[in-house]
Amino acid sequence: MSLSTGTTGIAARRPSRLGLRKSLAQIEAETNSHGLKRSLGALNLTMLGIGSTIGAGIYVMTGTAAANYAGPAILLSFLVAGLACLFTALSYGELASTMPVSGSAYTYAYASMGELAAWIVGWLLLLEYGISCAGVASGFSGYATSLLHDLGVTVPSWASTSFIQTLPGPNGTNLLDIGHGVNLVGAFASVVVTVLLVIGVSESATVNSIIVVLKVSVLLVFVALGIKAIHPANWVPFIPPSQGGFRFGVPGIFRAASVIFFAYVGFEAVSTASAEARNPKRDVPIGIICSLVVCTVVYICVAAVMVGVVPYSQLNVADPLAIAVDAMHQSWLALFVKVGAVTGLCSVMLVLQYGQSRIFFTMARDGLLPRIFCVLHPRFRTPWLGTILLGIGVAAGTALLPIDIISDLVSLGTTTAFGIVCFTVIWQRNACPGLKPPFPVPLGAIRIRGLWIGIVPSLGILFALVMAGPLLIDMVTALLNHNPVPALLLVSYVAIGALCYILYGYRHSRLAADTEAARREAHAQGRQTPC
Repeated sequence: MSLSTGTTGIAARRPSRLGLRKSLAQIEAETNSHGLKRSLGALNLTMLGIGSTIGAGIYVMTGTAAANYAGPAILLSFLVAGLACLFTALSYGELASTMPVSGSAYTYAYASMGELAAWIVGWLLLLEYGISCAGVASGFSGYATSLLHDLGVTVPSWASTSFIQTLPGPNGTNLLDIGHGVNLVGAFASVVVTVLLVIGVSESATVNSIIVVLKVSVLLVFVALGIKAIHPANWVPFIPPSQGGFRFGVPGIFRAASVIFFAYVGFEAVSTASAEARNPKRDVPIGIICSLVVCTVVYICVAAVMVGVVPYSQLNVADPLAIAVDAMHQSWLALFVKVGAVTGLCSVMLVLQYGQSRIFFTMARDGLLPRIFCVLHPRFRTPWLGTILLGIGVAAGTALLPIDIISDLVSLGTTTAFGIVCFTVIWQRNACPGLKPPFPVPLGAIRIRGLWIGIVPSLGILFALVMAGPLLIDMVTALLNHNPVPALLLVSYVAIGALCYILYGYRHSRLAADTEAARREAHAQGRQTPC
């Protein structure tokens, strides 16, 4: 493979229409002409990463994974999941330093695999950022309603439950049911986040930093007070005996890692802020890696206290942290933890919606989405119209839809994007052998028939496959057990994305138009198409 040397990025041999790729020269030019305000430093970016990562995962997933799979060895599961994310984080760091644009994995795929792959990744990222943001807003609604009740304010149930709900059916199926409520609490939170993002990224980053300090402080207070209430007997045996399959034992550690892996989703949102970083080639890798390290340390400390205070078998509940607080007999701490949960979910919503708006911004500049998503506000220099449309969509999804039934779909999209990011590092090193990234992935590489195969990105791809495997197996198993909902959701989402690309993106691609114009000009002048 070789990188095109001309200004148009067209290969000497005319590429497939769907395989048109951006050259690094084109991406560099876009980096200098996006018009967004550069105002974020390394600390802001680290706070963005922490804000989007520490959220619902630590409040829910830890207890479920410990009770069903790993027991006290959930601490090892966090190490495994953190290591899996580290390989991807290092790959993100190299790409973000080389291509400091707001499109994140979408832009990386455009450079490595072409336009069709870029669209697929962009559509998958909508799952990770936009749709999962609606799920976080629903979680915020539950915690906020509970907190208000403790403060003497009762929110009617119809104002905190979605219009469409899921009911358990035969053979483990999920049945859809029309409810009697509209989740106005979660929808209102989405509107507030949208307003903050329209006003400006630096202002939003300041709010996010304040929230991050608060929610991390809450968790640290929980750890500090919980150490005194730990019963060492709850840690024995550290690895419970296997009960078959993935239930406990060493296999349970890895199965739990695949569950809590998605408690880390969000750290890579830092890469979507590359176009608004003051020094993206230095600060973005710092933000990605530092936020991942901080979150891993916090997760392990909280999990150690949680399974030490309460027997792991009692943690298979929606609010395991609250169970641990009750066991500590600190009534005021329960209120404190709920405040931390509410504020924590706010920051997650803020960063997820921010990341999605910037991905849409980049896709619209490429012509794959309507231009309304890349119109900048004359004063705030933010993609305000696209942000508002996205906010309306998130608010509507929060108010109407049972987001919980698509959680596996969100996770599948995330792991796919992770794998593509790691692959892009390998592609870029082979396509541009003379390229010296400001932040190269460590640990070196091996060469197979002249191809550069990086150890870190290869491990990232391997871990992405390992994490995605159980999700696909569960989806197939559900289908065989007459539960078609997960498979139907996947097929429907893919079909909608395909229609959007065929009916709009394929027809309005800016790269395709520039490529065709250059080809016609070369043909008219009677010379070979430039390469």
